[in-house]
Parts: sequence; structure tokens; C-alpha cells
Amino acid sequence: MIQFALPPVVEIGSTALFALTGALMAARLQQTFVTASFFALLTGVGGGTIRDLLLDAPVFWLRDAWIAPTILATTLLAWFAPQRWWPAQLLEWADAAGLATYAVLGTAKALALGVAPVPAAILGIVTGCAGGIIRDVVAGVPSIIMRPDLYVTAAALSAALATIMVALGASPTVTWSVAALAGFALRGAALVWNIKLPGYSRGT
Repeated sequence: MIQFALPPVVEIGSTALFALTGALMAARLQQTFVTASFFALLTGVGGGTIRDLLLDAPVFWLRDAWIAPTILATTLLAWFAPQRWWPAQLLEWADAAGLATYAVLGTAKALALGVAPVPAAILGIVTGCAGGIIRDVVAGVPSIIMRPDLYVTAAALSAALATIMVALGASPTVTWSVAALAGFALRGAALVWNIKLPGYSRGT
């Protein structure tokens, strides 16, 4: 078992990033502020909630008094800030950062609670991807996992690196930082250069 070395501010920051993508999605769809808040909540805590339920651990946002106010503040910022503040691809980049950090958070918490390395990495992938999937499904748009984008792959890179570096005895700070940056870099490269995975094309 390892120490869960990621400070609470990392989880709060990751939640804010995902919440921002939910609020921005609602804004793109010209929804109400209530809908934007709901999107932000589901996206922000979706992956972490699934992680904690699978780990049979206390659900993080019910125990951390800062999570809900952070989501509300993020929604207010997205809703009332001038549109020119939001670059066209901000949703995608915020999602990339949230994806990578949440994948590491999920892996780290699973390892800290004694989960074996491979299941811990899988749980990290689920943690990173679930919030974005929930957001897309509720918004009624094609889910990111149904497209050939390097999305789950980026989460898998972060989770796998975190697990491997822990096994090799790397320091927690270096492990979590390298793993999160690697996943973010891969997802960012896919956004910049439009890198996609090939789809199945073999005839019957």
C-alpha cells in the first residue's frame, strides 16, 4: 500500500476543470443557468463518484466542503464572463487537463487503498473518462469514446505511467506529475494535430 500523496487541492482543481467543461457545454447549447450548474455538477464529480463507489470509500464530494462551492463558482464564472474570454477550444483543453489529472487521482487512490496495480490503472481510466462521457450523454451529443480521438488512450497512458512509476519506487510527487503531464500532452497532441486511432475496417 502507498500513501495517497496527492493534496486535496489537486482533486478540487481537477473537479473545477471538468465542471467548467460541463458549464461550457450547456452554454454552447444555449441552456439555462440551472442546466449549466447541473451539467457542471455531473461532469465535475461523475468520475470521482464512480471511483469511490467502486472502492467502497466515502464519496469525496460529500465529505469535502469545498467541492460543491467550487463547482458553483466555476459555473458562475463560465456563465457571466464575457464570451471573448473563452477560446473556441477551451472546453477541449480543460477536458484534456481534467482527464489526465483525474486518471492519476483514480489510480493513486486505488493504489493507496490496496488495489492491485492493473485494476488500479483501469479504475484510473474510468475515473478520468466517466465525467466527460456523462456530460456528452446528458447533452445529447456524440460521446467522445464513440469517436476515434485519443481520449481513453490518454487516460490509459497517465494511469499506466502512475502504476509503473510507483512499482519502480519513484517519488510520489514525480510520479503523479509525470503521469498527468504525459496524458495531457498526448491528448493535447491529438487536438493540435488531429491524431486519431484507426477504426475497424476488416470485411466480413
